Amino acid sequence: MSTEAYVKRVKESVEFVEKRMPFKPEVAIILGSGLGGISETLESKSVIPYPDIPGFPVSTAPGHKGELVFGKFGGKNVVLMNGRFHYYEGYSMREVTFPIRVFQLLGVETLVVTNAAGGLNPDFDVGKPMVIVDHINFMGDNPLIGPNVDEWGPRFPDMSEPYDRDLYELALEAAKDRGLPLYKGVYVAVAGPNFETAAEYRMFRSFGADAIGMSTVPEVIVAKHGGMRVLGFSIITDRCVPEEGLKPLSAEEVLEAAEKGGEILVEIIGETLYRMG
Repeated sequence: MSTEAYVKRVKESVEFVEKRMPFKPEVAIILGSGLGGISETLESKSVIPYPDIPGFPVSTAPGHKGELVFGKFGGKNVVLMNGRFHYYEGYSMREVTFPIRVFQLLGVETLVVTNAAGGLNPDFDVGKPMVIVDHINFMGDNPLIGPNVDEWGPRFPDMSEPYDRDLYELALEAAKDRGLPLYKGVYVAVAGPNFETAAEYRMFRSFGADAIGMSTVPEVIVAKHGGMRVLGFSIITDRCVPEEGLKPLSAEEVLEAAEKGGEILVEIIGETLYRMG
């Protein structure tokens, strides 16, 4: 698809959503695998299924429902992306990050990204959340490759602080005050869809990564390109520590652990949004 056609497609989606959304959202939240329960906490909820939106991709991954949900959460007007798109599904990076461009043109100022991730840090327990302070892109691709759309952002965006320090410090304070567990660490993104080998886990840990997953980084790159503030969280769903001995892992186990940790994360995100003022 040409850049011109892509821009047109984004704007068609924006026009459709603008006519049907109940308010202008301040915050967009991407719900990762098994984290769809957050949508149940919204007040004054309004839903737009992905298939209804012209040009919008459709989710195929387990645990991803496929709808935009508007509502009130943490005292803010929010839009939830209940189901994301993954590179491993066969989407291009532009398709993976298509919703972020829609949010950008809708005027969203802050993006909150969540995901299910394997724990590389041996001190991280399963079922507990981690706030992301930095990331490593090991996906072998980048959503900004190709002609730059100058009206959307600069050709060479700065990534010295991809995750807003004020926001993740606010999240750490909120968790501490609520007595909730919250690790902080570096997230590494790989293409997937297979889980990694023991040798790969050891390599990524030596890079300084604390958690590993198959999403999030493309969306964050595009959000930063578009001038948004970004706050990111991972739910640690399994221990990726070869020294302990690895056991076979299934997607079902990942979703179960993500749902468990999601209950904690709902409270942390809600409190953080309240404290944003």
